[in-house]
Amino acid sequence: MTEELRINFPRLQEDLNALSEIGRKADLGLYRMAFSAADMQARAWLTGRATDAGLAVHQDGAANVCCRIGNSESPCVMTGSHMDTVPGAGHLDGALGVVCGLEALRCLKEQGVELARPVELVAFTDEEGRFGGMFGSQALSGKLSPESIHRACDLNGLCITQAMADHGLNAQDALTAQRSPGSVHAFVELHIEQGPVLDHAGASVGVVQAITGLFKWNVRLLGVANHAGTTPMEMRRDAFQGLVEVGSAIATVLERHGGTNSRATIGRVELFPGAANVVPGKAEFTLEVRDTDPGVLIELSHAFGAAISEIARKRGLVFEFDPLSEITPVACHRRVIEAVTESVRSADIAYLDLPSGAAHDTQMMASIAPAGMIFVPSKEGRSHSPAEWTAWSDIETGANVLLNTLRRLAS
Repeated sequence: MTEELRINFPRLQEDLNALSEIGRKADLGLYRMAFSAADMQARAWLTGRATDAGLAVHQDGAANVCCRIGNSESPCVMTGSHMDTVPGAGHLDGALGVVCGLEALRCLKEQGVELARPVELVAFTDEEGRFGGMFGSQALSGKLSPESIHRACDLNGLCITQAMADHGLNAQDALTAQRSPGSVHAFVELHIEQGPVLDHAGASVGVVQAITGLFKWNVRLLGVANHAGTTPMEMRRDAFQGLVEVGSAIATVLERHGGTNSRATIGRVELFPGAANVVPGKAEFTLEVRDTDPGVLIELSHAFGAAISEIARKRGLVFEFDPLSEITPVACHRRVIEAVTESVRSADIAYLDLPSGAAHDTQMMASIAPAGMIFVPSKEGRSHSPAEWTAWSDIETGANVLLNTLRRLAS
């Protein structure tokens, strides 16, 4: 049996600490949104570290930073994640996969490991969604169009075309970043779980079996605004009471039509006209539903539509909704799952098979290559906040699993 490789842990710690200072503000959160000054600084930092290590580095048309070892024309084994963040983020989401990928490539090069295929690290652009999300991995997997690039704008109205132009980049060049199916032998992403399952189980690694899909609606229940004192309760067409019933129906819909990986969330609510002495005439809210099974997700879409329609009919309301987004679930590929599992078992590491409840760049890459993910625990499931933390021992374990998984896939 081949002896398991090990990363240079002090060097990995140094890199994670250095990257965690780029974009940090007084509240201890990171503000490294796509194409911000901090994001550009992080790109320069990664380019410098990879160049110092003797890796071949280039930035493609989507501004993905690509680092590579091996000159073979064979399909490459790829790893990667992202360095951009949500506002006020923690220091590991995305960044962990990039830094551990960098360390893995350095170790493979320094230790002279014989590989049959090149190995490549990609730091993807705008995974977190300032301009819509997963821009870099959509570019690599051929999911962008001139129109979708033109429409990609942030909440303040700044479009990605202008944001990239401000840094001397042409957003339409993202179309040239597409990789052909077959050019990537396998893709694997290391990421924090962003949930509490591994932490509660005391497992150091999660072998991801599938990645959730989702649909998100903007829902409107339209009733009649009226005087709160003079309108009897039984004569009201109260949009808020309809919303309350929708919230109460979530558990029943999931129980009847969902599965163990189903999730449904009402995350934003607005009432109109929004006065203390007026019966709400309109309730507007988001409904986001997730599952790892495409069939279950379709069933849930029908079930929630039917449930809300019935609630609206009973209360004399009008039900309208606009689809905001839809992401198809992805099953991780057996080739990658087996390589990760073998790496974990060879090192006698406590692990769990589990789904990903969050979306990741891996979903985009799965359309052009066998793809999978490795999770490490998130303390108390915390993420997208400065409280995000993973024990150094678990980070070291995850990095070693990634290193040996890449070796297996590239051998």
